[in-house]
Amino acid sequence: MKLRVIGLFACGLIGVFALTKCSSGNESLDNPRQGTITIASDESFKPLVSALTNAYEGIYPNTHFEIDYKPEQEAIRQLLNDSARIIFATRQLNEKELEIIKRQKGSQKYQHIATDGLALVISKGNADSLITMSEIQAIMEGRIKDWSQLKGGNQKGLITLVFDNANASNLNYILEKFKVRDISKLRIISAGSNEKVIEDVRKDPLHLGFIGVNWISDGHSLASEELSKGIHVMGVAKKVNPDSLSDYIQPFQSGLEFKRYPLFRDLYIISREGYSGLGGGLMTYIARDVGGLIIQKMGLLPTIPYPRELEITTGKNF
Repeated sequence: MKLRVIGLFACGLIGVFALTKCSSGNESLDNPRQGTITIASDESFKPLVSALTNAYEGIYPNTHFEIDYKPEQEAIRQLLNDSARIIFATRQLNEKELEIIKRQKGSQKYQHIATDGLALVISKGNADSLITMSEIQAIMEGRIKDWSQLKGGNQKGLITLVFDNANASNLNYILEKFKVRDISKLRIISAGSNEKVIEDVRKDPLHLGFIGVNWISDGHSLASEELSKGIHVMGVAKKVNPDSLSDYIQPFQSGLEFKRYPLFRDLYIISREGYSGLGGGLMTYIARDVGGLIIQKMGLLPTIPYPRELEITTGKNF
């Protein structure tokens, strides 16, 4: 009998130890309300990503996002290396990238969260604030090299293109949009960040900058207001020969709606989270809660608009 009691007691200890270990393991996993994960994003979306993650951490104080801002292709590489749980990017993974995750026996899912606009910015010292898609094409192909070659242009001097980084979404988007394969003969500068693109353009009227519009479209942000000083956002027309000023569209919400602005692009969250963790919590927050309102406030067009309830008083009983 003694041996049996001792045996049962030993089994009980083993069971408690196993449960404790299992519980400890579960506690080490993040979930939508607590934990720390690394996410990566193209630097073009830094203001938006910071706003979304800060708001989420404000609701759930036990959560924390370690964010790596880098060129888009490097962010995707970080996801493939499993050193970032989720990323913000302007494209979905291609077949080769999906195969890498499949070989790792990992999972992948994506969510389209917004429509963004790539803004063309110039110094206020440059009066040429209107441009057509055909003119941008000619600039990227090297057929237009001087500001004076633009229709109605009153600025003279060689055009210098200013991007944030090689392998970043801004440059890759333009190259893909206009099917450009060789940029070796273009006057092109890598400034290092979207903010530095703005600073560079502000100082030189001959420079044409390309930035994510969320850097300057948050009307309630002092930082956005400061960055907007000293620059013009160019209006872009789809037509080769625009009929009026109304054909030139800027990359703000009214232009992004119905994709009227020709240089619009999609914004995705891509996740490789294999369970219901913090990454999934952020994705749900953006899709179902006030995430859409934050996206809208930042000047982008949310895929799922934040619902607004209106109460109309007519003074009559119906």
